[in-house]
Amino acid sequence: MNEAIRIIGIDPGLRRTGWGVVESAGNALRFVAAGTVRSDDKAALAARLCQLHDGLAEVLERTAPQEAAVEQTFVNKDATATLKLGQARGIAMLVPARAGLVVAEYAPNAVKKAVIGVGHGDKQQIQLMVKVLLPKASFDSADSADALAIAICHAHHRQSTAYRIALAG
Repeated sequence: MNEAIRIIGIDPGLRRTGWGVVESAGNALRFVAAGTVRSDDKAALAARLCQLHDGLAEVLERTAPQEAAVEQTFVNKDATATLKLGQARGIAMLVPARAGLVVAEYAPNAVKKAVIGVGHGDKQQIQLMVKVLLPKASFDSADSADALAIAICHAHHRQSTAYRIALAG
């Protein structure tokens, strides 16, 4: 269990998709890289989804993760915005799946609980705790900090029964 595993966390969004890569060896975590893939909000939806796809594919090629984790979509009052977020989330799941990675999914509250200790918290709390857990971490947006939190959550949960079953399947 102490062999280092490289994990990419992805925080999907149509404007900005955050990504963060960590290495996990036992209980130790090490920051690898983080950033944000941005789409042109003046472009057509299909073109924006292509931009997200191509950007994430380049990140995976460059960082070579072995496992992926994506935040689940929450439903808000704006059905159109939720649908667009769902499409961006589809890209965030498709890219690592096409690269042969098993993709784990985590609810926003599970990510917050893994990183800040409770299921509710704001983005500043997440950023502060990511810096505590990964002192060398640097991120260019709240989205990339959230992606690192998703990767941390996965590192803590990857040995769960459900994840082992997914790997075997």
